[in-house]
Amino acid sequence: MEVQKFITGNFVQDVEKIDRMLRVQDSFDLLKKQTTIGGRAAVFYFINGFCEEGIMQRIEDSLYQVKPEDMDKTPQQFADDHIPYIEVDLYGDEYQVITSILSGVTCLLVDGYQQAILIDTREYPARTVAEPEKYKVLRGSRDGFVETIVFNTALIRRRIRSTDYMCEIVRVGESSRTDIAICYMADRVDQALLARIKKNLSEIKIDALPMNQESLSECLHKGHWFNPFPKFRYTERPDTAAAEILEGQIAILVDNSPSAMLLPTTIFDVIEEADDYYFPPVTGTYLRLARTFMALVSFVLTPLFLLFVNHPDFVPDWLAFTRVNQIDYVPIFWQLMLLELAIDGLKLAAINTPSTLNTPLSLIAAIVIGDYAVQTGWFNAHTMLYMAVVAIANFTHENYELAYSIKFLRVIALILTQLFGLWGFIAGCIVAVLAIVCNKTIAQTSYIAPLFPFHGKEFLERFFRVSIKTKR
Repeated sequence: MEVQKFITGNFVQDVEKIDRMLRVQDSFDLLKKQTTIGGRAAVFYFINGFCEEGIMQRIEDSLYQVKPEDMDKTPQQFADDHIPYIEVDLYGDEYQVITSILSGVTCLLVDGYQQAILIDTREYPARTVAEPEKYKVLRGSRDGFVETIVFNTALIRRRIRSTDYMCEIVRVGESSRTDIAICYMADRVDQALLARIKKNLSEIKIDALPMNQESLSECLHKGHWFNPFPKFRYTERPDTAAAEILEGQIAILVDNSPSAMLLPTTIFDVIEEADDYYFPPVTGTYLRLARTFMALVSFVLTPLFLLFVNHPDFVPDWLAFTRVNQIDYVPIFWQLMLLELAIDGLKLAAINTPSTLNTPLSLIAAIVIGDYAVQTGWFNAHTMLYMAVVAIANFTHENYELAYSIKFLRVIALILTQLFGLWGFIAGCIVAVLAIVCNKTIAQTSYIAPLFPFHGKEFLERFFRVSIKTKR
């Protein structure tokens, strides 16, 4: 594709080419307005619903005052002198012109000009930057990312007023031509990782990104699918994204997605949350340690309970009250497996239930179904109690991928414990540890850094939050 050959300056031919490519006559939302500027034929192309009418009215008023002698200027001089707007670009190649029009940019063709004048008067439909439902904090900022990439980059720029902060835009997808922003601090980022990310993005050959960031992550990292622990961390909070960028990480924003992809990500990054930093160091440390403890409880509680049920002699005297004296109909192992599936079923039901009915239906599921399930003998009271604790512990994780990673490993541990007893329980724990230790970040560094390679001060700071004043 040669530059400057698409727009030739022959007005009739250029208009016919664009009309044919965009199918203007068949597309309801693609609009074309023919006019005359300074005695020359001209035409506007724009998308209905993306064009800011007030700005376009002022631009048209200025263009209608152009005299014929002003048309002898170069396209760049003409745009500088007669288009009273900041965001104006000139392109002559097919990709830039067609992509800009389809992105909502107003395109102006003038007879005799070998470049199209692209005026960015876009005004995308967008919701307000309200606090994300999933990433709420008790104290802190109440704004959140939206589906418009320009708004998202502005929310980060508002928090980082440094000349070292960089925000680069690339496009991915043959059909979607999705805008992707790469945000980083030039003086703190891992330059090798940054170069690798840019290279991978430039080499992606895909028709579209139908699932936004999930589609992009699968293109960026083609690692082992069987390791469930997340290679990327997602957040809908601009303050979290800005903080991680200042720490040297890379944030990737995808147009039409209300979240930022943060990388590289270690297991300790996934455990962190914004509330850890919006409270004093002592409170932040307690919250982080409590979350880590609950993660361990959610993994080990039910396999350990199953081990004690199958081998009552392992139960110490001080835990005698946990013994199950009678199993009615369904074996404990199958009770636990059914409840693992039932909890996910309740989550899916809650997502698809209208908000006005969510609370009463949740009470029905928790009280009525749970009570009758115990009375009819389907489930044991101990089993219901421990699975309830596990379900609550799962909700302490902000990261969905981490919660489900622990769930998958817990199911493996349950199966091994049922088959091999104590050695199966130990094997399940070893599998979980190996899944974390043998994992790698997208930068091919240790997933458990700074535990390995060991950096004592950094490792302690992962659990014990220090005052911002004492940090580098």
